[in-house]
Amino acid sequence: MINNIAVLGAGTMGHGIAEFFAMNGYPVNLYEPYEPMRLSCLDTIKGELEFLAENELIKAEEVQESLERITLFADLDSAVKDVDYVIEATREDLGLKQDLFQRLEILTKPETILASNTSSLALNKMIEKVSDEKKGKCMVCHWYNPAHLMPLVELSFFGNMDEETFKEVEELYDRAGKQTCRVLKDVPGLVANRIQQGVAREAFSLIEQGIASPKDIDKALKFGPAFRYATTGQLEVADMGGLDIWCTVGDNLLADMDNRKEANPVLRAKVEEGKLGMKNGAGFFEYPADKVQEIKNAFNKKLIIQLKASKNYIE
Repeated sequence: MINNIAVLGAGTMGHGIAEFFAMNGYPVNLYEPYEPMRLSCLDTIKGELEFLAENELIKAEEVQESLERITLFADLDSAVKDVDYVIEATREDLGLKQDLFQRLEILTKPETILASNTSSLALNKMIEKVSDEKKGKCMVCHWYNPAHLMPLVELSFFGNMDEETFKEVEELYDRAGKQTCRVLKDVPGLVANRIQQGVAREAFSLIEQGIASPKDIDKALKFGPAFRYATTGQLEVADMGGLDIWCTVGDNLLADMDNRKEANPVLRAKVEEGKLGMKNGAGFFEYPADKVQEIKNAFNKKLIIQLKASKNYIE
């Protein structure tokens, strides 16, 4: 059974992963070599935990209890010594991850399971420098952002790992309250991101063609398909509507829809203009600097409401 966890990287995803495990009772070693990030990450986590307490997702006393389960490390050797499970959330650089997995094999116990949070790099490439024996203990465990709120974790089952080892990881996430998706083939984007990109491609195309404004496109999604998606999967939606109807509508619509294989020019133009979204104040919408935290809190509050409601329909 997995009891002790190490998370590598305290950035956007790493701190959230560490926070989630800590708030669910697991001791976590959080490794971050960049000193400014290491010194500030606990304040970030504390602020997020306090927000969860304010919105009654956790109890007030659990804020400090969770923080006390997180131990910060500047030294990788010490961070991963004697842990049962390591998940790395470092930058998406293949060479970096190859060297990291090679080093982790040396530093960890033979039975320690090594995981990557990536959804864009191939597992077999990342573990090229790992021994054949240790490859059976390596996998992708892809979280959705924000990690401490989004229920989904995609778990790779690509043929390198036996069922018993996989089950050990699956049970860890089940105990901690995550919903897991077993991914059987190593494809870019895994499952959820591929579905999301399909939706995004058409949304950007609708803007490009001037069919509707960004505000109305988001409204159509939120109160149309996504209203069902919060509780019902696409395949169940298709069954409910009738597969014959879905087949007919597909024949009528798909030939006219966007099928490009690169980012939409509307999206690329925004990036070239330096309009990157909330991170720098403007994207498809405006984000005044003095309102950013308020907007983030409103976004996360909606996720908290959905997370609470989801407990009523999770199988």
